[in-house]
Amino acid sequence: MTRLRISVIVMLAMTLFRCAVANPIDYDSLPRNIKSGAQGNNHVQGIAVDTERGFVYYSFTSTLVKTDFNGNMLGSVTGMVGHLGCISLNPDDGRLYASLEYKNDEIGAGILKKANMAQMKNTTSFYIAIFDVERINKVGMDAEKDGVMTTVYVKDAVDDYNASVRNNGRMHEHRFGCSGIDGLTIAPAIGKAPSSKKFVYVAYGIYGDTTRTDNDHQVILSYDMAKLKRYEKTLSQSNPHKSGPEKPDHKYFVYTGNTSWGIQNLAYDKSSGNMFAAVYRGAKSQFPNYTYFVIDGNSKPARRHLSGFDDKFKAETLALVRDGLYDEASNTWGWNFAYGSTGLCPIGDGYFYISHNHRDKTTGQESSTVKLYRWTADVDAPFVLVD
Repeated sequence: MTRLRISVIVMLAMTLFRCAVANPIDYDSLPRNIKSGAQGNNHVQGIAVDTERGFVYYSFTSTLVKTDFNGNMLGSVTGMVGHLGCISLNPDDGRLYASLEYKNDEIGAGILKKANMAQMKNTTSFYIAIFDVERINKVGMDAEKDGVMTTVYVKDAVDDYNASVRNNGRMHEHRFGCSGIDGLTIAPAIGKAPSSKKFVYVAYGIYGDTTRTDNDHQVILSYDMAKLKRYEKTLSQSNPHKSGPEKPDHKYFVYTGNTSWGIQNLAYDKSSGNMFAAVYRGAKSQFPNYTYFVIDGNSKPARRHLSGFDDKFKAETLALVRDGLYDEASNTWGWNFAYGSTGLCPIGDGYFYISHNHRDKTTGQESSTVKLYRWTADVDAPFVLVD
């Protein structure tokens, strides 16, 4: 074999090796604290951290903010008068996905009042919002006019929000307790070997009504990401569109007990294959009311009868990871942790960036400090700060 051939083979082998370990994360070099700076009077709802490019994205309820790791403001998207919730970067095309809701309950009315948009008070529309983050290069870009955001209508959630149902012999508004959508993540198909095919998972917000029993499951819609593109449209908030799939690919139920407003942040952890769900603590005394749940992404969904409904109801269910704290009476597993409901972002190998939100008592300005944690699964300290 000639030296030239040997050199070519060595070069090919090195190239393949580099591809296999492309851009490994140097965790020692990552910042431990990243500050967003003051961002108005709406608190942070979600974060996404791009460790490869050194960018951080924050959802501040009606504004998307882009900074570098030093907290320097690189751009923002404004003009949204809905509730921008959990956000997640798509590792394949680099775009950022978010939940976006317009509704007439106490949350929606408060946002519209701040934005002086009372004419939209009877609007109920829920969307998956997609941001072209490469184009976000200045502060104050307009969500409607600057070509940085498209949206896909989430019909199933709107239908459940508008429906009335009977539970425990009484009529209630909002099927499954649906208050809209909030938690969102991007992940492979649940219970299958990881592949290049990705799905967008969107979790319901759920009202914390303690008088009903049909709101004790988390509800997660699953959409094939490749199929969503055909529905993407620029959103006109004065004339909201309804371009979206008739039904999700899957509608999953996870028994956790009721929470206040459902899954706030949903995050797929590639290293474990599971989904982390941060919630606001529930108020039903028959449940332990954990603030963290880990959804088993490696077990196949099972079709089961759901408890708590007047009529027998069968659906696809997901399991909780059998770890952490366990409550035998409700048969639920979970953890308690003070942070994550305003931003949770796995970055690999058990490391997470987690948002600590802060409100200045003098000015009313909201901000976030994103801190680097490591997941331990310990019942007393499930996350620990990285030194």
